[in-house]
Amino acid sequence: MNLRFVEAFHWAVSLGGVTRAAEKLHLTQSALSSRIASLEQELGVVLLDRRERQFRLTNAGQRFHLLAVQLLDMQRQVKEEMGSKGDKPVSLRIGAIESVVHTWLAGWLQEMRRTQPDFALELTVETSPVLVDQVKRGALDLVFAAIPGTSAGVRSQQLPSMPLVFVGHAQLHQRPRYTLAHLAALDLLTFQRGSHPHQSLRDLFERRELALPHIHAISSISAMVQLVEAGFGVATLPAAAAAQLAQRAPLRILRVDAALDPLPLHASYREDPGSKLTESVLGAALSYLSSNTLAKPGLRPSK
Repeated sequence: MNLRFVEAFHWAVSLGGVTRAAEKLHLTQSALSSRIASLEQELGVVLLDRRERQFRLTNAGQRFHLLAVQLLDMQRQVKEEMGSKGDKPVSLRIGAIESVVHTWLAGWLQEMRRTQPDFALELTVETSPVLVDQVKRGALDLVFAAIPGTSAGVRSQQLPSMPLVFVGHAQLHQRPRYTLAHLAALDLLTFQRGSHPHQSLRDLFERRELALPHIHAISSISAMVQLVEAGFGVATLPAAAAAQLAQRAPLRILRVDAALDPLPLHASYREDPGSKLTESVLGAALSYLSSNTLAKPGLRPSK
């Protein structure tokens, strides 16, 4: 039995369709369909009900998928036991929000390159809803986002949250301490509408029963930094990113009489019975975060 055909069938079932499975395996839809058809011919049963456009398994298909997962897991175990690593780097499609990119992603990937030389990266930087949707569809293998993936077949693990701080221009915002009333008179920059930082900022003013300031929703940290440098307003940024950026830009972490809620972070991925690479990569990320101060609270604003 050709295990490539079994793999094609498994991903079509796991991702709910031939199109997404073909994208996952870098095949054309016709090639993937041909593999499933060959598998059906070899088994002598119909695995997919093709009478309707909606993807649906037959009873035989449901039974065989349980066996397919076991077969692929056994294949992985055999390769590990026999030391087979293949003849080319294994590519993993990772997605991350900008807050991760501007803090610990580069350091972690440098560590990955040293410890796992067979690891090849495909990186997508997007907002949390987009990343979670892409891992659900199988377009990404592992994502770091502010919300967890909750779809069938997707596993999520909570990571250390990121403290958020107010960041202003070093020359324009020189008060030793700011109140929310001071900030209410300024233009404030935060992440896209509906995101955790955006809602946290609104909640902060509402709890103090203060009128909401002008809040600008911006999805790019780089764009926020440029606007702060231009004197447009004060931004809310991850503390670790702000500390790094302040070393090469005229930025200053402001001391404020109220703290923003930290940004939650989750790793979401789709299980692959034929490979433990994703779990291994996630384990490396957790290990890196546990020993790296960029992901931990404690960065203090400038005095």
